[in-house]
Amino acid sequence: MASRPKTPPQFTDSGSAPSRPRGRPPKAVTPGWVGLDFSRERALHAKGIAPVAGADEVGRGPLAGPVVAAAVVLDPARVPQGLDDSKRLTRAKREALYLEICATAEIAVSLAPPARIDRDNIRQATLWALANAVRGLPCRPAFLLVDGNDPPEVACEVEAVVGGDGLIASIAAASIVAKVVRDRLMAGVGAAFPAYGFERHMGYGTREHGTALKAHGPCLHHRRSFAPVREQQLTLFPVAGELEEAD
Repeated sequence: MASRPKTPPQFTDSGSAPSRPRGRPPKAVTPGWVGLDFSRERALHAKGIAPVAGADEVGRGPLAGPVVAAAVVLDPARVPQGLDDSKRLTRAKREALYLEICATAEIAVSLAPPARIDRDNIRQATLWALANAVRGLPCRPAFLLVDGNDPPEVACEVEAVVGGDGLIASIAAASIVAKVVRDRLMAGVGAAFPAYGFERHMGYGTREHGTALKAHGPCLHHRRSFAPVREQQLTLFPVAGELEEAD
């Protein structure tokens, strides 16, 4: 099989609202296979359905930072060995696989920043990021395999797989790309805002993060619609009426 030219990850614009994609509505499906491999993708290829993309996101739960979604089309002739759910891998293994995926696959990444999460809610921002990543792929996929049970609307057939990042190679690859990209971004945010320790907890609600929030209040990377951040903000910055009563 002749391999297509590979491209570096494409970061899509997170500032503009996308148009509603066309195509058949997504359908969530319970997986009927066991074990992480490339067999699901090969079965679709055997039916003449290609390219097949996998998609996943990282960062729904943190109090700060973006949701990062990735879409990946693996080369059937060069599927990296050792793919797995990114949460099961060591940081060193994720980084090594990330480099291999970037060298052999077609990739796109999309970020839903805190402002979009606060405006639209975490579910809608996540679905937007997933769909935007798929649209950003250098090739147009004929089929999308996505982790979870809440698939995005995309212009191709889509199958949602609960636990797919631990079952299907393309989804696992997407989870690794999303995780590495987000961890690197949060390390950069930590360097810019050293008081919060973002490079250590990646924005999650750890004790260290809570202590920093109480001491310094939220920064521009915090999700102000999330209750722990909102409550700290209200405590540190009372509304006008409360200020008047205090006076």
